[in-house]
This record gives sequence, C-alpha cells and structure tokens, in this order.
Amino acid sequence: MTATWRVELHCHSFYSADCAMTFDDLIGVVRRQRLDCLALTDHNRLAGALELRRIAPFPVIAGQEIRTTEGEIIGLFLREEIPRRLTPEETIARIRAQGGVVYVPHPFDSFRGSRLAPAALARIVEQVDVLEVWNGRALWPLDNLRAARFAARHGLRQAAASDAHTVGEVGHSYVVVPPFHDAPSFLAAMAQARLVRRVAPPWVHLASRWAKMRRRVGARHTP
Repeated sequence: MTATWRVELHCHSFYSADCAMTFDDLIGVVRRQRLDCLALTDHNRLAGALELRRIAPFPVIAGQEIRTTEGEIIGLFLREEIPRRLTPEETIARIRAQGGVVYVPHPFDSFRGSRLAPAALARIVEQVDVLEVWNGRALWPLDNLRAARFAARHGLRQAAASDAHTVGEVGHSYVVVPPFHDAPSFLAAMAQARLVRRVAPPWVHLASRWAKMRRRVGARHTP
C-alpha cells in the first residue's frame, strides 16, 4: 500500500456552470499529476461526483459545494444531494445526517462573494471538520494567511486545494495524507496532512467566466 496519498480536495467538473472540464479531462489530468484521490465538489450538484466515482480508476470523494443563505460550505463523503439556500446550520445538519465531513472553503477570500459570512463562520466554527487555509485561486495571499491563523487559533484541521475549474489547475495545490477509506479515516488522516500550496494564474477566473457565458447561450451541454 502507498505510504501516503496526494489528494485534491476541491475540484469542479462540467456539472458546475462555470467549468467545462469533462470526466475524461479529469481522469487524464489525475493520472498525469499522479494524484491518488480526487474530491469532486461541484456547485450545488452531487450527481457528477457520484458518476465520476462510478467510472474513475482511482478513489473519488463525492462532494458538493453548497450555497447556503450565508455563503458556501462543502460536504464531503455525501450520498444524497443537499438543497441550496438552507441556513449554514441546516446544511451542516444534512451533511452530518449522511455521515459526511464539513469542509469550509476559501473562508476569508476578499474577492469572493460566495465565501461563508464571518458571522456564520463564528457561529458554526465548532462544527467545522476541515478549514481550507490555502485556496489556489485566491487573488490576495493574505486571505489564505488569515485562514491559516484562524484554523490554528481554533484547532481545526487544515487543507490546501486548487479549487480547479480548468485542467491546468487540477492537483496544483493538494494535501499529502495517509491512505483512507471513509469519512472517519479521512479525518484521522487530515490530522497528519502536509499541505502543498501553489498559486493559480489570474487568467483562470476569466476561463470560468467564459465557461459560464458559453453555458448560458447553450454552447455546451448541461447535464
């Protein structure tokens, strides 16, 4: 068994409106980047992650980046899709009901309106399993530093992830952890995580906007 795994914990596919990556794209880049595991976390959709998990030749964590009434929370190890626009507390309750993991992405990203509101984060901090302290798409480095300091202050498990929406981003930032097979063993592994941090070029945000525009005019099939 491999001593450690390289795991991408925050990644999107064409099931997200602002991403054009197909499953073939994802499978190919995971192999090229020598990743051992991928968490697919599409915006408000779980179906893509469940399908990729069925066909991929590597372990896939079924996740969903859920838009709550106060910003985004990711659920990992999910079985059923969670509705958007619930309160953060209700969203967490639904993740927990599935035995899932509560992961908060880009908590202090100054340029991201979808981040979890500070007041909401303060209310639910004791229920957070993993805090993303490095998001490869963050435009302002101090925002990631604030996240790392917050996680350390509250004793939270820390993660680095690419938040990939393009092929070139996948596996750009990731965690190195012992192998795991379910949510409890994942959390145990994350307590030993080594974070690999890289910054994505600013143009990736333009790629996401372009993908969203193409989707709106019907240039790409919407699953």
